[in-house]
Amino acid sequence: MKTEQKVPEGTMLPLMEAFYTIQGEGRFTGHPAYFIRLGGCDVGCVWCDVKESWDSGKWPILSIEKIVAGALEFPGRLVVITGGEPLMYDLGPLTKLLRENGFTINIETSGAHPFSGDFDWVCFSPKKFKKPHDSIYKVADELKVVVFHQSDFEFAKKHAELVNINCELRLQPEWSKAEKFTPIIIDFAKNHPKWKISLQTHKFMDIP
Repeated sequence: MKTEQKVPEGTMLPLMEAFYTIQGEGRFTGHPAYFIRLGGCDVGCVWCDVKESWDSGKWPILSIEKIVAGALEFPGRLVVITGGEPLMYDLGPLTKLLRENGFTINIETSGAHPFSGDFDWVCFSPKKFKKPHDSIYKVADELKVVVFHQSDFEFAKKHAELVNINCELRLQPEWSKAEKFTPIIIDFAKNHPKWKISLQTHKFMDIP
């Protein structure tokens, strides 16, 4: 059973993990980045590979000062805030403090909650399991749809009609379905050239 912890005004956040690595997918593939993975998610993707992140009550509540101090221990100045679902929380205070310390700030989100925070790049990865909040469409820099089922192609086109005109469009095969869907995604991209392909390169390269 899930347990919930009260998180006041975004100055204290449940941190599942934070680590310095190489961004493995999407627009910033190959970039050194410090990942801040917040605990808590109410979307419930059946193929999620971090289901342990869903229960926010399992993870320590840390001050944003302590979270940013962890990021400052590494030479890279690109931060990726992810989850779980990070927009469950007010991210304004955390992104403000990161900005004051010279970080470029990206987010990976399903967009299922009202948008908050100050970001340089917003990767919006909508899920069928919970409808995105309307606020995500005008701020998304990248629409990344994970292909798990044939119907995801129509799902992707539907959301592509809603994002802003400058939003980059990407399809990514779900890892366990890659053998089946990668050739279909290739054909789709060739026939719909606005779309690009994203791969989970960190899994191919075994990057932690």
